Amino acid sequence: MPVNAGTAAAATLSRMPRLTPPKLVLFDWHGTLVDTFEAMYLAVDDVLQLLDHLGLAQRLVGPGHWPAPEHELLVHEVRTQRRLPPALKDLRRVSRTEIFEVLFGNDEEAKGIAHDAFDRRYMAHFGKVQPFEPGARALLTTLRAAGLTTGLLTNRRRALFMHELAKVDGCGWVGLFDVVVCGDDVPQRKPAPDMVLRALAELGGHAGPDTWFVGDSPTDTAAAKRAGITAAFYNGARWEPVHLLRIFRDEWRPDMVAADFAALQALALPLRRAISPARPRSA
Repeated sequence: MPVNAGTAAAATLSRMPRLTPPKLVLFDWHGTLVDTFEAMYLAVDDVLQLLDHLGLAQRLVGPGHWPAPEHELLVHEVRTQRRLPPALKDLRRVSRTEIFEVLFGNDEEAKGIAHDAFDRRYMAHFGKVQPFEPGARALLTTLRAAGLTTGLLTNRRRALFMHELAKVDGCGWVGLFDVVVCGDDVPQRKPAPDMVLRALAELGGHAGPDTWFVGDSPTDTAAAKRAGITAAFYNGARWEPVHLLRIFRDEWRPDMVAADFAALQALALPLRRAISPARPRSA
């Protein structure tokens, strides 16, 4: 009996390694815990209008660089129109980090210039910060009450992130993370492993499978894999399995996929309870 691409992809994604119970759970910010898509896309479009001024127009990757047609479409639209494809913005799935990764490939200097320009433009559009899922705060407090350490890794500059952290949910989430590492705290942003390693150093820990990094993009899973920890992909955008197989390189493929926070909690907490009783921590 023939197997369609979606079924084959789902089967491949299901063949993931046995998970190690987590002691530390690190989270990505935008697209995982919170939704800041509107302001983000406005700021990215501002940067794209400045490509010539920034000296970045000639540093865009060439045609045929990416095998995925959606990546080629993004590069073509930016090269010819200096804007994001409207369909990409309508989907509300792709982060600015992924966008700059696609546009500039391995050119770390160009990506750094683009991120710096984004940071300057983002505050002009900053607005509401809402949880990506209604249960985001409950997930964090539940994990902490079960005795897990929690942390936050974001490519945002610290000044921008702290502003958002104080506003999210209308009351802020200050006190829900044991460690926070931002884009300007380390030499290289994700997908480099610098943020993960900085968080572990601040907590006095070491890289291993009992540290999970939960994120919504290949840049997050790449950072986790490069650091030697468990890569947990949060599929809140509801990507189809066949798409996930296309966007993840083999060495960046996540160790687990969770469609929502309930699934993530169901994976993390039973594993932890199976090895030791939890020591509650304050939220």
